[in-house]
Amino acid sequence: MPDIFQYEFMNRAIIASVLVGATAPAFGVFLVLRRLSLIADTLSHVALAGVAIALLTKTFAPVIALAATTGAAVSIEELRMRRLLPGDAALAVFLYGSLAIAVVLISIADGFNSTLFSYLFGSVLTVTQTDLWWMAVLAVIITLFMLMFSSELAQVTFDPDLARINGVRVHLLNLGLAILTGATITVSMRVVGVLLVGALIVIPVLISLRITKGLTRTVFTSSIIGVFVSVVGMTIAYYADIAPGGTVVLTAITLLVIAEFGAFAKRYGGRHEHQVIVEDHAHAHESHAHGVDDEHTHR
Repeated sequence: MPDIFQYEFMNRAIIASVLVGATAPAFGVFLVLRRLSLIADTLSHVALAGVAIALLTKTFAPVIALAATTGAAVSIEELRMRRLLPGDAALAVFLYGSLAIAVVLISIADGFNSTLFSYLFGSVLTVTQTDLWWMAVLAVIITLFMLMFSSELAQVTFDPDLARINGVRVHLLNLGLAILTGATITVSMRVVGVLLVGALIVIPVLISLRITKGLTRTVFTSSIIGVFVSVVGMTIAYYADIAPGGTVVLTAITLLVIAEFGAFAKRYGGRHEHQVIVEDHAHAHESHAHGVDDEHTHR
């Protein structure tokens, strides 16, 4: 047995990375396709503000962070739907506002310490059995949500106006998606960290969009890629003794670069092959034309 599995904290970390890696990119597909990738980054900063409040009030950080992200998700969606603020402006206000709140509260409290750093960048040592249960519950909720509303989510993703005409409750679905994003960020803080969890929601989706077609396949492939980069990144972090959150994200970015290079090579190869076919066709046509001219000359 590899020595990575001989430690209970690493077993919990691997299980947590599988749960987070599978669920985060699954609904991240709908955020990326609707150009709402920034909402993950925004809610991660809101979660940081929640952690700062918890450190100042000496309360349980995940609960406060969950309340903060849920409230922010609902507020952002309400502002967007009621057209009180443009979508990107609402995200910017909450992103910078929550970051400012976090900075001020951290300065009032004890400042940067090991506990805060574990939430910022992730720490496998802090993953508890309770965290695993919360991640498992969230994974079940996300799976049920996507199975129950798969058709509606597809309609809202590709044509929200038509979805409204068809009777889909677009506003409620958007709220559900935003709240699940905030919940995922909250339970993933221990593994990846609030500053990097947004990347785990978005980057596997970008890779999947490069190598697959079709919404269902993209969702499944994104989850598989999320699990792969999470487990591989966690394993590299253990043996190299480096930060797990950053390693997971860098693993995902490396895979994205490989996918982009493969897509470029495929496009270049296809274009070159098409050019060769066109040139061969032109040469054949030219040869045929010369043959006809020779025949007329002989006559």
